Amino acid sequence: MEAIRPVGRTLLRDRAYEAIRDAIVAGEIEPGAVVRDADLAERLGLSRAPVREAFWRLVDEGLLESKPQSYTRVTPLVAADVRDAAAVVGAMHELVTRGAVPRLTGADVDAMRAANTRFAAAVADGEVDLALRADDALHDVLVRVSGNRAAAATVARYTPLIRRLERRRFGEGGTCRSAGLHERLIEACAAGDVDAAVRVTAEIWRTLADLADDLADSVAGSETPGGPGSG
Repeated sequence: MEAIRPVGRTLLRDRAYEAIRDAIVAGEIEPGAVVRDADLAERLGLSRAPVREAFWRLVDEGLLESKPQSYTRVTPLVAADVRDAAAVVGAMHELVTRGAVPRLTGADVDAMRAANTRFAAAVADGEVDLALRADDALHDVLVRVSGNRAAAATVARYTPLIRRLERRRFGEGGTCRSAGLHERLIEACAAGDVDAAVRVTAEIWRTLADLADDLADSVAGSETPGGPGSG
């Protein structure tokens, strides 16, 4: 939590939300940790009101859970929740890809290529934050060009649940084949091949559902007598 810094006085509710969300996704506030509006308000240099509003939004989005008059805490990383989020976000990305590909300009495709170059370099260097920002930048081109605001809002809402698992995978030294999938997506976009671009997009998001299944298997193994988590 030491990485949380005071924020400016503009859009306080949104700034508080973004700061707390990012700290949860980054693992700076760990799953199961109890959060208190007074403590975070002091860390952020805010009053308690915008922090409370941020809490309500994060509860609604599944990153916090709250019991009135008792506690507000970070939700655990649950495989089923990640799988559900990946299915929804993947469907939205397929939708925006179908709408965006016919509208892409050469500059848009160049922006996707540049983002994938940054992504591959960041993965190779173990720079998790840079990799995830580059990944967002690549896919955001398609979201922006599609012009589908409902899909964009849905992606923004559910992606943080997935990012927690991705960060965990990177933190454990996991490998990533997304750069190659990205390249296939970019080539389909450059060729104006809508169906191919949608197929690759679906494959990209299936890999995240597979990660959720791996999480479920690891949790099950740790709870089985004699499994990896047994004493």
